Amino acid sequence: MLKRAVILLSGGLDSATVLAIARSEGRECHALSITYGQRHVVELEAAQRVAAAMGVDEHVVHSLDLRVFGASALTSEIEVPKDAVGAPGIPVTYVPARNTIFLSLALGYAEARDAQEIWIGVNVADSSGYPDCRPEFIDAFQQVIFTGTRSGVEHREPRLVAPLLHLTKAEIIRRGMELGVDYGLTHSCYDPAPDGRACGHCDSCLLRRKGFEEAGVPDPTIYAHH
Repeated sequence: MLKRAVILLSGGLDSATVLAIARSEGRECHALSITYGQRHVVELEAAQRVAAAMGVDEHVVHSLDLRVFGASALTSEIEVPKDAVGAPGIPVTYVPARNTIFLSLALGYAEARDAQEIWIGVNVADSSGYPDCRPEFIDAFQQVIFTGTRSGVEHREPRLVAPLLHLTKAEIIRRGMELGVDYGLTHSCYDPAPDGRACGHCDSCLLRRKGFEEAGVPDPTIYAHH
């Protein structure tokens, strides 16, 4: 039987690759994109482009405002650090409980659609030290599903699928290229210019650029500054 999956789709490189993998494995894909009060709408526009280009069975865009909490460079007026990749500790671009909130929304969507899986593009190898991108977090949330939902109690579903968890950015890009992902449609920058061009210097841009270099693949990103 065809498996139905909810795909968390941010419009970034990782989530676009996850969608491509899910499609290649024959999943019926229901994409969920979340506007959460982040600094820009460029990410959501990218998610809509990716969903349209790859084809999904349904694309839900959900809005909530994490700016009411703030406490992150992505949801308040705290400055986004530049040229600081690999700095120790959890960076100021960490959004409080973001993946817990996103997975909770994906879980509600999955239960409503009788989906057997939730796919998420978390990645520990090249992450910025975010605790909600680690294997133990994914395992813990799976237990939340099993203990706190009807589908979890009755069917041990939905299962969390995190296919990029232990891949480097270069490995992710190579996998996406094999599946025909157009990375020119995606957006990773935390702090884009007013015209949407990537800054080239935030953590996310630096990891993306390094990934394309190491993969030996031309970077299609348009940067405001080099």
